[in-house]
Amino acid sequence: MNIMIFEDVISLTRKLISFNTVNPDGNEEGIARFVGKLLSQNGFTVNYHQLAQNRLTVIAKKGLSGEMHPLVMTGHFDTVPIGAKQWNEDPLSGTIKEGKIYGRGSSDMKGGVAAMICAAVQAFQKSVPLGGIRLIFTAGEEPGCLGAVHLAETGYNLGKASAIIVGEPTSNVPAIGHKGALYLKVSVSGKTAHSSMPELGDNAIYKAARAITKIENFRFRADRNELHGFPTINVGLVSGGKNLNSVPDHAEFTIDIRSTGKVTHAEILERLSQELGKEVTIEKLVDLPPVSSSELSPFVQLVYSVCDVNPDQGVLRKSLPYMTDGAVLQQLYDGVPTIILGPGQPEMAHQTDEFCYVDKIEEAVEIYKNIILKYGGITGDKIS
Repeated sequence: MNIMIFEDVISLTRKLISFNTVNPDGNEEGIARFVGKLLSQNGFTVNYHQLAQNRLTVIAKKGLSGEMHPLVMTGHFDTVPIGAKQWNEDPLSGTIKEGKIYGRGSSDMKGGVAAMICAAVQAFQKSVPLGGIRLIFTAGEEPGCLGAVHLAETGYNLGKASAIIVGEPTSNVPAIGHKGALYLKVSVSGKTAHSSMPELGDNAIYKAARAITKIENFRFRADRNELHGFPTINVGLVSGGKNLNSVPDHAEFTIDIRSTGKVTHAEILERLSQELGKEVTIEKLVDLPPVSSSELSPFVQLVYSVCDVNPDQGVLRKSLPYMTDGAVLQQLYDGVPTIILGPGQPEMAHQTDEFCYVDKIEEAVEIYKNIILKYGGITGDKIS
């Protein structure tokens, strides 16, 4: 008999918010064990995959059959730091005021995870969805999909999928893709000396500054992608030197590139290496492709129908600027249709006093449940 520990999705969301899963460190084991137990009690087969000590990803499945590959629903447990600015509400309390639930991760994306759990459980209470469901809730997504990448690199068997829903914040408006990400760390070496005699040294910060100026003026030479637009580049972190009165012998900075597929990451990296020259060393931190799905896909058409959106009206944001685990999972699942769809407010992600509208989380449960129950009737995705 199916059971739920929590009476409703909002109670579950509050419980998930109460787990401190701030990244770095993450410490997702506690929330992973809790979610795994809840799913197990509701008839799901649950497995855990360890990213690092105290860091677990949950992989759960139910109702898988030979008639159709399952629908994969995915989210992440970790959050960004709470931040230095004082919150008006306890960021781990899940306080509810004026129709909003506050807390770190309420929008990004514990509200989405809670909605997926409830929808999956409730769908099986109504019927046995054709093909079944696989849930993947990852550790370490925020720094660059580390949990999902670890699944791929360790060869974890995730089986097959017919489609993917990523529950990142979209205010319940579906998107059919997002840009790729190439994260780089650039290191520069010099020679130290007393700052009163700088001619005896080689200032690494000056070298870094020259390189950063070149990046500011960098042009991708890429045509506009119909879905994703143009690629972007940003220097987000700079560090160098040890003290005020020395010539610094080391400096480094990061580059965040959001790509569109019109130019490959290898081509971008080669051009950057040429333009920045031999003064710098470039290390690749994250290398993930864009996510794209065809609007002609029956799955995409079904999601549009359930969400009551008309893509021809011109108000639908079809591609998102931020990255998700979909970049890893769509590759692992041979390019199946991938939708980003979740109850969170995109503009509230990573913000002080982060919140999600209560009715959006409740609405997401119904949306996910309807997609699950209706998806089995789509033709063309059957296993031959």
